[in-house]
Amino acid sequence: MISKTKLIVRYQETDQMGIVHHSVYPVWFECGRTDFIKKAGLSYSQMEKEGVRLPLRSLRCNFFHPSYYEDEIIIKTQIINLTPTRITFYYEVFRKGSLKPIVTGETEHVWVNSDMKPVNMKKYKPDLYNFLYAIYDEEGSV
Repeated sequence: MISKTKLIVRYQETDQMGIVHHSVYPVWFECGRTDFIKKAGLSYSQMEKEGVRLPLRSLRCNFFHPSYYEDEIIIKTQIINLTPTRITFYYEVFRKGSLKPIVTGETEHVWVNSDMKPVNMKKYKPDLYNFLYAIYDEEGSV
């Protein structure tokens, strides 16, 4: 599954040169990830109620082209790796109408419980793990 999240660049996201500041892209990744989970039929708040959290382990971001105030942005998000202990999302950020991404990136997250202790999702929440694995298995990796 690949989700598409649409945003419009806000003035506060740009720097003095009118270009989106590099610190904004991880926030956009979070928007894409949250939207992906929601479109899959879950929500972060629902996962948290079930005692599942996803703290960030690593973040990678590759910049190719700038984006500017009032640009229409599309964030494509998908799972590229899923194990019982970790999940990795891949993102491509496009300006509307462009075929080439302006930014790509990945975030890796660790499965933990409400006490922030790492868990094996196959044992801890097998239904949730199998649900996400079915979505991941549809696409495989990038």
